[in-house]
Amino acid sequence: MSGVAPLGVYPPVSVLRPMAGDRDNTEAGLRTVFEQDYPDYEIILGVASPDDAAVPIARRLMAEYPERPSRLVFTGESPYPNRKVWQLRGLWDAARHETIVMADSDIRWAPDCLKTVVSELSQENVGMVTCPYRAVAGKSMWSRVEALGLNIDFISGMLTARMLIGMDYAIGCTIATRRADIEAIGGLEEMQSYLSEDFVLGNRMHGSGRTVILSRSVIEHYIGDDSLRKNWGHRLRWARGSRRSRPKGYLGEIFTKPALPAVALWILAPAWGGLAMLALAMRLAVAWSALRLLAVPEFRKTLVAPARGRYFVIRDVGSRVLWGSAYVARA
Repeated sequence: MSGVAPLGVYPPVSVLRPMAGDRDNTEAGLRTVFEQDYPDYEIILGVASPDDAAVPIARRLMAEYPERPSRLVFTGESPYPNRKVWQLRGLWDAARHETIVMADSDIRWAPDCLKTVVSELSQENVGMVTCPYRAVAGKSMWSRVEALGLNIDFISGMLTARMLIGMDYAIGCTIATRRADIEAIGGLEEMQSYLSEDFVLGNRMHGSGRTVILSRSVIEHYIGDDSLRKNWGHRLRWARGSRRSRPKGYLGEIFTKPALPAVALWILAPAWGGLAMLALAMRLAVAWSALRLLAVPEFRKTLVAPARGRYFVIRDVGSRVLWGSAYVARA
């Protein structure tokens, strides 16, 4: 198959990484991109303007790793709602290589991440590799609530979807693909009007007959210490994107978070307490398995320690409200 490297042979890669602002993990995350154990790759960094706070970080690391080919591209402000895709378009044009890896700015890679995803991409008929992630919380309560929810619900939902229907979507934190494969499904230009461009890219790749696979490389996704308002805002954006991308699957999520209805059932109909207990036990079992699968530090304490267990309760109750809000939120 054209463009596929033999196993153990690593083609040159262009890493595209849009950036915006300076969060407390920006430099540490970007450093993991420069420190990849990979023979030949370039790094194309993108910011909207020279005044962006990410620019000094990018220049400092570019100077610190002169052996790694890297460039900084100023993409200008996006005229479209999806700023990430606008930046990726600018970086795409600057990239020199056929094999492309796109990564978000709030993630960290293991040293062998590039080798892993490129070797997976070299398998027969694979057009895209997408990576699961492990959420890393900041210090605030809301950050911990969000990280816990992502680590429990996101990975379990993703694995369930893969088991039932296969990977017909992608996750934007890290995506490996080829230039020709993306252009064959319409290119990045058509992604700018979509709220969840990563889902659409994977869905179109799957629809074209090429295989999308879930990588064995788990990415660290930093949540940060946003306020409750900001935290709720981007969680609502994700929920709206999920509802529009996969409406039937999103509707089915009503059955995956049973804590609140189980407790209500127990209170209102004590005779059904056994069923409520079973639902809660199954919910905890799923949470326990997901945290262990992702190797979340101190995953046991996350659920059973009273000081941390409250995050699980808050998340499960809040997710019910969030789930319904996605149906009434304005576009």
